Amino acid sequence: MLDTTGTKQSAAPPPAARARARRRGFGASVPSSVITIASLVIMLAFWEIFGREINPIFASYPSEIFKAGVTMVEDGELFEAFIQSMKPLSLGYFIAAVVGIPLGLLTGRYRWAEAGLGMYVTAGYAMPLVALIPLFILWFGLGFAVKVAIVSVLAVFPIAINTWAGAKSVPRTLIELGKTYVGSDFQIMTKIIIPSTLPFIMVGLKLAVGRSIIAIVVAEFFTLLTGLGGIILKAGDSFDTARMFVPVVVLMALGIGLTWLVGWLEHKVAPWQRDIADSER
Repeated sequence: MLDTTGTKQSAAPPPAARARARRRGFGASVPSSVITIASLVIMLAFWEIFGREINPIFASYPSEIFKAGVTMVEDGELFEAFIQSMKPLSLGYFIAAVVGIPLGLLTGRYRWAEAGLGMYVTAGYAMPLVALIPLFILWFGLGFAVKVAIVSVLAVFPIAINTWAGAKSVPRTLIELGKTYVGSDFQIMTKIIIPSTLPFIMVGLKLAVGRSIIAIVVAEFFTLLTGLGGIILKAGDSFDTARMFVPVVVLMALGIGLTWLVGWLEHKVAPWQRDIADSER
């Protein structure tokens, strides 16, 4: 661009870009990975320092937990327990997704479905389903099936209610446009509603990860004391806090990993959502 004197000037950034830069401030110059690592190091350092001052009956600290974890890995106990927990968790989560997504789409798309099913979805999301575990044990026994059932029931409602909210938020003008072009209900659902609802579905899947992990631990507490939940309960009964924290840390890492995986999947199936989010930050 040339000014009135003929001197070439650089174009000013658009107002939206300047506003985003002001909002970001200092944090924009620091990579997110550096912030994450620094936060983790600081937290572990404080835990290590103050954890050593606490009676080991009541708590432990990172270095002691690491030693206990190495021992459990060497004797194969941790890996075996992890597999025992992951099998019902994976199947239960899959069933919850297969049931919850269509249920949410149906409830959000059709008035009759919302009137007939919406109250049950809302009630199921709010109800303390853990209280029904003894009933599940009567129905499914103490083995693999009851764990899958508990995970499925606790995880299905976050998926369904978020998908429902997403389907309700689709602009009516888009649906009317689809009808104008003589689109069938199936075409409107697959080409308009589902793409618009994908970000909400992914949020539901992320929330269901936490619900699933809680569900599998609680299920293992109530059943045969196998898997990671069994290790937690047995170590707690013997006041071995370092050993008890090992599966807790594994479950925390599992939750972070699965949530990241769902986020990665969201970027693959709904890449436009990342662009929208980045433009507002």
